[in-house]
Amino acid sequence: MRFGRAWGTVLVLAAVLPAAGCGWFAGEPKPEDTARAFLTALAGGDAAGAARLTDHPDDATALIDSVRAVLEPSAVKAELDQVRDSGGDTASASYTATWTLGEGRDWTFPATFDLRRTDDPDRPWSVRWSPAVLHPKLSAQQTIEVREQPTEPAPVTDRDGEPLLSPQKVVAVLLYKEQTAEQGGELGAVAAGLAGPLARFDAAITQQSVIDGATAAQPGNAYTVAVLREADYLEIKDLIYELPGVRFSAQTRVLPPDREFAKTLLPQIREAAEPTITGTAGWQVVTLDSAGAVVDTLHDVPPAPGTTVTTTLSRLTQSAAEIAVDALPQQAMIVALQPSTGEVLAVAQNAAADAAGLLALTGRYPPGSTFKIATASAALQAGVVTAATPVPCPGTTVIDGRSVPNSDRFDLGTVELHTAFARSCNTTFARLAADLPPAALTDAARQLGLGVDFVMAGATTVTGSAPPGDSVVARAEAGFGQGTVVASPFGLAVMAATVAGGAVRPPVLLRGTPTTADVTPSPVPQPVLDALRPMMREVVTAGTARALAPLPGEVAGKTGTAQYGDGSRSHGWFVGYRGDLAFAVLVVDGNSSTPAVDAAVRFLSIAP
Repeated sequence: MRFGRAWGTVLVLAAVLPAAGCGWFAGEPKPEDTARAFLTALAGGDAAGAARLTDHPDDATALIDSVRAVLEPSAVKAELDQVRDSGGDTASASYTATWTLGEGRDWTFPATFDLRRTDDPDRPWSVRWSPAVLHPKLSAQQTIEVREQPTEPAPVTDRDGEPLLSPQKVVAVLLYKEQTAEQGGELGAVAAGLAGPLARFDAAITQQSVIDGATAAQPGNAYTVAVLREADYLEIKDLIYELPGVRFSAQTRVLPPDREFAKTLLPQIREAAEPTITGTAGWQVVTLDSAGAVVDTLHDVPPAPGTTVTTTLSRLTQSAAEIAVDALPQQAMIVALQPSTGEVLAVAQNAAADAAGLLALTGRYPPGSTFKIATASAALQAGVVTAATPVPCPGTTVIDGRSVPNSDRFDLGTVELHTAFARSCNTTFARLAADLPPAALTDAARQLGLGVDFVMAGATTVTGSAPPGDSVVARAEAGFGQGTVVASPFGLAVMAATVAGGAVRPPVLLRGTPTTADVTPSPVPQPVLDALRPMMREVVTAGTARALAPLPGEVAGKTGTAQYGDGSRSHGWFVGYRGDLAFAVLVVDGNSSTPAVDAAVRFLSIAP
């Protein structure tokens, strides 16, 4: 097959030649004058000019033009190395040619040609033409061809070497609107014929979307309607193969084994990993005989294979998280980290969340009572309370005119701080926050990782923000995760991991690629961590997340119900950890923390 490349265009060409020893018309004509003139024309793309300096101009012009059309060089150099003059009627010249073929592809080789004296006083020497003048292995009745040597992409794996993305054969479905008309088809009918079968793989493909895409394509160009896995293509091939103007192109792409697995995350990972896993295609310059068979290989650059990229994801943990959220009708998501390393273990979303983007990593939501982890840390660091300090937990309290209620206005009277935390007393933590300095909650949240801007290879992330409270009311609202405080599931997973692991460890998704941060938070004091951990454990054993108590291992965490909008609706949260696994669960519009706690039960029941 002849190789037609789209990656090379003929640009301005230049010859790099030694300075002439004498001019063409100065003194006795010499063979090197003709040799230099020939190479200058050859390098400059002047096939006719070069051919006029040979003894067979027509043959030379045809072959030079043919080689240039195949190679499509962006530049050519032809450096005259030496001319040997016998002192009689013949001479020989040697030169070094470099054909620059684009994308860093240079083909350099030595070549020679002979010259002989002529009877023409205007041109006393001519190049003895043969195909070998262009390359020593090129013979009559042969042509040159450039051939790609594709390389197989390397896979992307999870932390245990299980493939997350691996090379798979796909088929691109292409529609040429001009060919549709030429073949007697009607664009609307063809679009409908494509949309019907293809919609089962991508609901966004409709008759109108196909029409719009084909209409917008440049004249003569194809519109890519879909790219299908080979098995999917074979399933519908008979329904679309004969449609007018429809063509197909086989390709290799790295895809997940299951199209629904980490559906929104893996495209970002693939984009980040692509330069590493793709490798570099090889290429050859070969000679072909008149039948198109390869005669000889003139140049060979073997392909360089790609390198496997290992992610920190755990396929088992990711699957457990997906099972935990898939059945929920609302947008639901889980992010899981390894506290000891900061490595991301899972980023799972259900279909409702996937439709809106990668919310688990970049969504901003009021964190509700999960933020009491930061409020408790700030109050403990300020020295105003200990875990055992008696604090009031009335059903409602009014702070500078702002009424703060507990859920269903439950009233515990006066209890120790750890109990108020476990039972999630809004009134207690609003009052604690109101009495703290404006930046106390901001600083405490940052110590836990919330508000830190991480640049993590493989995915864009947002942790959230806890702006300083300029008023008593603003601080009181922030104290139980309302007001201007926002967090992503990713940010709260970092918070839980910090409590479990003792420090903010920059999250990592691609092994060997470090994460940077805009700040390095100061650590949470060890005595504060020693107080927070039992308080979070009590949430499970005797507080608002007792559904998790029967699970093996010591689960610790914090529930959250976060009002939004006009306050009549709320999101449900659970953030926590078990051993070296920290995680955050969000059920958007869950109206209580119960759906999030239930999802956490499902997750921890399966997760390794």
